[in-house]
Amino acid sequence: MSERHSITPKEVVVNESSLELQDPSQRDVEPEKKPKAPWWSYIWDYDPGRSHEERVFIQKLDVFLVTMLSLGYFIKNLDQTNIANAFVSGMKEDLRMNGNEINLVDTAWTVGYVVGQIPSQIILTKIRPSIWVPACELLWTVLTFCLAAAKTSNHVIGIRFLVGLAESIFYPAAHTILGSWYLPSELGKRACIFHASSAAAGMFSGYLQAGVYRGLNGVNGFAGWQWLFIMDGVISLPICIAGFFILPDLPENTRAFYLNDSDRALAKERMERVGRAPRARLGRSAFKRIFGRWHVYLLTILYIIFINIGPSGSINTMALWLKSKGESVEKINIIPTASKAIQLVATVSFAILSDLIRRRATMMSVSTFFGGLSALLLAIWNIPDGLKWFAFLIERVAVPYGPLSMSWANEICGADAEERAIVIGIMNSMGYAFNAWVPLLTFPQIDAPRFKKGFIFSTCAFGAQAIITATVAFMHKRDQRRRQDLRDEASRIRDEEGTAVSTH
Repeated sequence: MSERHSITPKEVVVNESSLELQDPSQRDVEPEKKPKAPWWSYIWDYDPGRSHEERVFIQKLDVFLVTMLSLGYFIKNLDQTNIANAFVSGMKEDLRMNGNEINLVDTAWTVGYVVGQIPSQIILTKIRPSIWVPACELLWTVLTFCLAAAKTSNHVIGIRFLVGLAESIFYPAAHTILGSWYLPSELGKRACIFHASSAAAGMFSGYLQAGVYRGLNGVNGFAGWQWLFIMDGVISLPICIAGFFILPDLPENTRAFYLNDSDRALAKERMERVGRAPRARLGRSAFKRIFGRWHVYLLTILYIIFINIGPSGSINTMALWLKSKGESVEKINIIPTASKAIQLVATVSFAILSDLIRRRATMMSVSTFFGGLSALLLAIWNIPDGLKWFAFLIERVAVPYGPLSMSWANEICGADAEERAIVIGIMNSMGYAFNAWVPLLTFPQIDAPRFKKGFIFSTCAFGAQAIITATVAFMHKRDQRRRQDLRDEASRIRDEEGTAVSTH
């Protein structure tokens, strides 16, 4: 299939047949203008040159692949958010977690997450994603049920380590899979819609805990926070099972029931069109190639800063502030969902804009600005209550930076499938390797709700994030210029050789 040129709504197309007419009076006909693009072209994919076959193919991917990954990420984040909500809804008192035990729970999860990360990404190059990913989802769902039976904080710590081990596959695997199916003009929106499910999970967890605490607290001898984990497992189980049948693997080995032979050929052609290579054998030469480039080093630093810029997942700074003000359990769980709603809107909006203007670094910088502003205001702390509410509500506008950086990594490493998988795995694993201990120093539970040193650290870290974003953007543009210069030089040499041949 030939490469298609993407036509923007403002381009003018000349009707070539009019130039071939012999009637001189018709040679001065005005160029035919392309019909005006629909309004939705500014927020979603619009390519007039795209065939009906390709449009249907992309719709299939959106319905099955994006939906399945979003649901998987939803249950992963539901599990993580439930710890924070359970902690402020009775688990702290029932399990006597009065010191920094919640930080140790986070550390245990993070250690498991880091240990499993790179091995899981390597396994992903050997085993079908449609087998490996749902199997890991099923394991962490069973472990989530087990949390309801925890009697001490040590039980929670041990189970959370195993949960982290099982969940380590999902996030980098999802971005690897998305990057194997979507073009750069399509990827950012899908990656951020996928990531927005984490905000939806945070909101849902708050509503679920409030409802469970009101309706099930004490039923059959289980506390409200225990019912939260039971309901979490019940919701997760069917999603895990569906993954075995719906995840499409990769273009070169897919056997998804909703893709026909023409779709499979089109998927391969689309990736070849943008220079995104299929998987090859992962050997010593591949690692030498990967670690000989700047990508793995700067992108890893970028992601380490992002992951550790705020508190760990079980520390909800707004919820702890509300608890210190004496708010009810229901309000403590429901009010912070407003910041998750803002995160969801910001994530989708930034994704649409980043795909539209094709400048990942620009939108990542906007995300950094809002996060830095929130951290600065909370570091000052002694500010009017209205301003403090504003700071807490915009706190999670910093989160879209993460999926945008993963989309960016997919594009920067797009010409090398092994590098793409390994770099994304290293970014995530190194980010969480630091996350195993940095939040213990920056946002310990005993500092709640003020977290003075934590918010000061975050303010400085957002500054560092802005610098590393600009550095990666500079290096990426430099590489793009060099590749263009090489293509121009090769074209010039071919033209000279062709001219020399024709003179003879």
